[in-house]
Amino acid sequence: MNILDKIIAQKHEEVAEKSSLVPVKLLEQSIYFESKVVSMKEYVTDPEKSGIISEFKRKSPSKGLINGAASVEKVSIGYMQAGASALSILTDTDFFGGANEDLKAARKFNYCPILRKDFVVDEYQILEAKSIGADCILLIAAALEPKRLKDLAAFAKSLGLEVLMEVHDGEELDRSICADLDLVGVNNRNLKTFDVSLETSLELVDRIPSDFIKISESGISQVETLVQLRKAGFDGFLIGENFMKSARPEQAAYTFIKEYRKLLAKETALDKA
Repeated sequence: MNILDKIIAQKHEEVAEKSSLVPVKLLEQSIYFESKVVSMKEYVTDPEKSGIISEFKRKSPSKGLINGAASVEKVSIGYMQAGASALSILTDTDFFGGANEDLKAARKFNYCPILRKDFVVDEYQILEAKSIGADCILLIAAALEPKRLKDLAAFAKSLGLEVLMEVHDGEELDRSICADLDLVGVNNRNLKTFDVSLETSLELVDRIPSDFIKISESGISQVETLVQLRKAGFDGFLIGENFMKSARPEQAAYTFIKEYRKLLAKETALDKA
């Protein structure tokens, strides 16, 4: 059983337990449930912003503890002040050290799109995402049968949420692409082995239909890589570990985004010359 299989098996148990403790009617009474969604698509493609979705992540199955002391409030506000387009907040507890309360805190202090980063296997989790203030949910192609993924995407859209589908190879992309997606992310980290290769993004970028916003995820630590990925056709980038491994993730994001903008401007000027 690989790590993804373990996580998915646990999610099914988690959903069964949570839905018996907190009924849907209670979720629907949340102050966030009727709130208007802030569009991830619009913010990621806004030329005034960086296209970076900055992630808050305390730990991961591959790296263990990354940053156990960071404050969601301080880091999320700092990310947005640094020029990030959006936030990604891990809400999985056992494998990533996150919680729904983290997303609620980020929502309280920021007006921007927030991705609920978790392993969605059931409609209940999508209702829960809406109730805690998320604007966008993640659907992982490697974790879901194509029909199930399409049904979950349609359900999310019925609640007004946007959907980011994550793929790792061409087969996942071809079998799972559907009309109810907004963004398609290419995860450079294989969720079964946790190996990272940026070639994954470069190989798949042209295979993603232009109807969807294209996001490159994981393993991005150099501004040069970001410029390369943008030139290849990506609209946005999800970066977490590279910032979170710093004692001050928000400062790391600020420095990175400043350097990225400088390099991008330079490259753009050269291209026009």
